[in-house]
Amino acid sequence: MPHSQPATAARRFEAADVTLGLRLAGAKDHPAVRALGLASEIGSWKSLLALSASTLALGIVKRDRRLAEAGRHMLQAGILASVVKTSMKRTVHRTRPNVLMDEGVYARGWPGTSNGPWQSFPSGHSALSAAVACAAVRSYPDVRSTAYVAAAGVVAAQVLRGAHFPADVLAGALIGVAAESAVNRLTGHRRKARF
Repeated sequence: MPHSQPATAARRFEAADVTLGLRLAGAKDHPAVRALGLASEIGSWKSLLALSASTLALGIVKRDRRLAEAGRHMLQAGILASVVKTSMKRTVHRTRPNVLMDEGVYARGWPGTSNGPWQSFPSGHSALSAAVACAAVRSYPDVRSTAYVAAAGVVAAQVLRGAHFPADVLAGALIGVAAESAVNRLTGHRRKARF
């Protein structure tokens, strides 16, 4: 019997997560939410890695060490977050809220899949947005409010548009924060020695 309590708690958590996710995505087809979803594509891996690489390149061209270092740190944190979230998506599968809402299908389990509608966990947009925002703030503390509000907006949009459940975006954001922290620990000493 002791083993059934954690399983029961996990099922309750999952049920609450699904219920909240469906409630928050209730207006996913509203034009304003669709527009928000399009705007949140700034948090896609393509957009954020391009932004990071551009920041690095601009810093190199302008011979601005701080800017180049910020771009390098953003790029490394984003890549690590992307590798971790992709590995997790390939390990587990979970259908997205919009699939449950539109088709009545919900499943989760092992192994993962490369089928997008079954890749709800974890949120890649959340992972990369958190990683890149934290990396930018580490180099430029003055952008803290802007970076964190932008990242939070991307994270929230994923739930509102029915792309992810709340636990998916929370896991993604935690991956991003951890990825940036790991990159900073691995490269921080070297970075400080250059300045």
